[in-house]
Amino acid sequence: MQTVLIVDDSASARMIVRRCLKMAGVDAPSVLEAEHGRAALDLLREHAVDLIVSDLNMPVMDGRTFIKFLRSSPRTFHIPVVVVSSLVNDGANDDLRQMGATLVLPKPLTPSGLAQAIQTVPELSP
Repeated sequence: MQTVLIVDDSASARMIVRRCLKMAGVDAPSVLEAEHGRAALDLLREHAVDLIVSDLNMPVMDGRTFIKFLRSSPRTFHIPVVVVSSLVNDGANDDLRQMGATLVLPKPLTPSGLAQAIQTVPELSP
């Protein structure tokens, strides 16, 4: 995995995801960050990424709208998206997966939880 994009309006949440990735042994030489979905889409115009880790509740463009945009573009359709949110339940998880989320993880995120989840994504397997 070369590049991970973390999308969250909270700088501290982005830092936690970054630390969890490192502690989980995710070998990503490049980690990009965006404060909301619109900023993430702007980054994706210039950078190819292998994995996106996104929150749902963000200003400007929320996570659900961001995922819809990703899945509607042939250029970004294939990128695995891990949603990390405190607002998850079985119904929301199903809706997010139907919308195009690859995985849905509850907050608080843990390195082991993230590592196990990433191992289940076929696109990220060696």
